Amino acid sequence: MASRSAHRRQLLRALCLSSAILAAIWVGGIRLAADGAPDPGLSARMVAATAPAGQLPRLRSLLVSVDGTLVHEQYRGGARATTPANIKSASKSVMSALVGVALAQGHLTTTSEPIAPHFAADLGPAADPRKRGITVEHLLTMQTGLESTSGRNYGAWVTSANWVRHALRQPLIADPGTTMEYSTGNSHVLSALLTRVTKQSTWQFANQGLARPLGFSLARWPQDPQGIYFGGNEMLMTPRQMLAFGELYLNDGRVGERQLFPPDWVKRTFVPRGRSRWGSDREYGYGWWIRSLAGRTGYYAWGYGGQFVFVVPSVRLVMVTTSDPNVTRERREHLDSIYGLAERVVEAAAH
Repeated sequence: MASRSAHRRQLLRALCLSSAILAAIWVGGIRLAADGAPDPGLSARMVAATAPAGQLPRLRSLLVSVDGTLVHEQYRGGARATTPANIKSASKSVMSALVGVALAQGHLTTTSEPIAPHFAADLGPAADPRKRGITVEHLLTMQTGLESTSGRNYGAWVTSANWVRHALRQPLIADPGTTMEYSTGNSHVLSALLTRVTKQSTWQFANQGLARPLGFSLARWPQDPQGIYFGGNEMLMTPRQMLAFGELYLNDGRVGERQLFPPDWVKRTFVPRGRSRWGSDREYGYGWWIRSLAGRTGYYAWGYGGQFVFVVPSVRLVMVTTSDPNVTRERREHLDSIYGLAERVVEAAAH
């Protein structure tokens, strides 16, 4: 009887490994593993590192790739590889990528370009003259100086008649370029800017310039009253699509033979330009968060409730999590557990 149980366990492990090998071939339409299985030692370390995930009731998916090979993939709570997740504010990192694509395609010339010529009517004739100094980079780094439309101001913003105008007519609480103030309105203005300079919707541009080269299509997500796709929230991606997005940054903006944005854009994106006032261990670049993970610098897209894409270049690692977005009072504990899980996974990849 014991021998039959042991045989069943061995068979189950073999089946799980086979599934991991098959999954490693295609993720988000990108071939990640040229041939063969992941290194057995790495696989064993990753099994141990990801074991605590089983104790996180709100976790819905966990995927890990190392050097382009999917080494761990699990789903819980009814989630599936093909089930889109609301990535919440991780959408801001996608908006940042789209700015990089727009620059590469010539729709924008520089991040130091002022946005005022594109939004004269939205700023209004009585606008504080300092607002004319707000640039694309200020939107990317949350340093517009405008009062935030997030937190306690979020409800008034998303129920306003014109989201772009509402965001740009907020009072200046600091000079542009001096202080980080997290605001989803900044990312939404980026979506409006992309719509105007590309002459197509953000959804169309995102599919043409980002998703399709990565091998998938993005579903539509909510729009504001003027039809501008929500910049900075509510985008839908499957965990494998999120993994492919992270791999794009790990590979310096390149997918196959196509360069979606130059390596310099990735370097500039990952330069710390501000620090969260809610956590001194978190810095902010161009729409990506930055913090130390097991002694190594990690860059991550972060969505409310536990939607993450971690990229750790020093160990060639991408880790994706999705979680139940219906946050409970255990929200902080859940996020801390994910960061701890990421550190264990980084350590496993490093040895």
